[in-house]
Amino acid sequence: MRFEKAYVPYGAYWSTPFCKWQGSFANLHPIRFAAEVARRALEERGLEPTAFGSLHFGMTVPATGCFYGAPWLAGLIGAGEITGPTISQACATSARVIAGAAQEVEVGGRDDGAPAVLCITADRTSNGPHLVYPNPLAPGARPEVEDWVWDNFNCDPFARNAMIETAENVAREEGIDTEAQHAVALMRYEQYQAARADDGAFHKRFMVTPIEINPTGRKVVGEVASDEGVFPTTVEGLRRLKPVLKGGTVTFGGQTYPADGNAGMVVASRERAREMSRDPDVEVCLVSFAQGRAKRGFMPQANVPAARRALQEAGLKVEDLAAVKTHNPFAVNDISLSKALGIPLENMNNYGSSLIWGHPQGPTGMRLVIELIEELVLKGGGYGLFTGCAAGDTAAALVVHVA
Repeated sequence: MRFEKAYVPYGAYWSTPFCKWQGSFANLHPIRFAAEVARRALEERGLEPTAFGSLHFGMTVPATGCFYGAPWLAGLIGAGEITGPTISQACATSARVIAGAAQEVEVGGRDDGAPAVLCITADRTSNGPHLVYPNPLAPGARPEVEDWVWDNFNCDPFARNAMIETAENVAREEGIDTEAQHAVALMRYEQYQAARADDGAFHKRFMVTPIEINPTGRKVVGEVASDEGVFPTTVEGLRRLKPVLKGGTVTFGGQTYPADGNAGMVVASRERAREMSRDPDVEVCLVSFAQGRAKRGFMPQANVPAARRALQEAGLKVEDLAAVKTHNPFAVNDISLSKALGIPLENMNNYGSSLIWGHPQGPTGMRLVIELIEELVLKGGGYGLFTGCAAGDTAAALVVHVA
């Protein structure tokens, strides 16, 4: 899918810090929390909630009231006259939300031909729902039950394996050992330190902080100023870790962890993007979107076809890229992509990635795209690629250009 008219106003995007599950954000309702952050972010950027023609909302873990999704969220932020889709596509949710907004801009969503779409993604993996499905035909009419987060992490109903098993399948097929995975994990941790340098200067370019924690609305019980739950990573610490699965290669150091948080982004026509931009001399263009799917049980490899198709749609080669960001729930993801596309491992994920700062699912990709844009700005512009795998052995990819 190629875009010609879809832009992101520079600076018209944001993310909360991400907190490891059962941490500071564990008791915040994800939709209400996203609304609070969006209202604050829009005000700080001088944007009115009424400036948008629609809202595209991404969320993968149900919470009370989420049946009303996007229209409820729009009302909470003060944009009660608009609505839009609520999208759930596992870890590819953010890329699909952004692509859907770009499509709306391409066709013109308002009479003036210059629409602006507000995109918000939010998830809370903490305290996920425990679902009961009535089954009157079962023995004793016993219901079927499901722990939404935990059960789906541990069993793909089609491939019949857990997420970690997909990483082990790829590691086995491609000869990726624990040592190689740990080397990537250490590299990604060191890259993340660049974002924390100078009192978190890189994060301050887009992150909404500090965030007061007030789960009941009556009393502030804490404050979050940066990502919470990031593990200090050292050669010695990684060496002490054993593979999670017997006979496997993936340790806790070579994989990410569930988290909570939210993110937002504006997608608009070129004219509207210039009006809403923090700096109209910086132009951020959405170039292409693509999806891919790996063979059954090999999820990390799905990034390869998705990235190739996105680059093909954009008319680009790997050598044309100035920056690459990946959703890497496993270090195996980056090693596989590097082998297949010839991208040096050190050329991916400057300033951090989900392997290090966690994975709230819906908003993960949006934060990565935001970081990709900011890295391109710091580099003076160019093309950037985001790609990330998702449940069902799938992946999504986006190409952006910063001028």
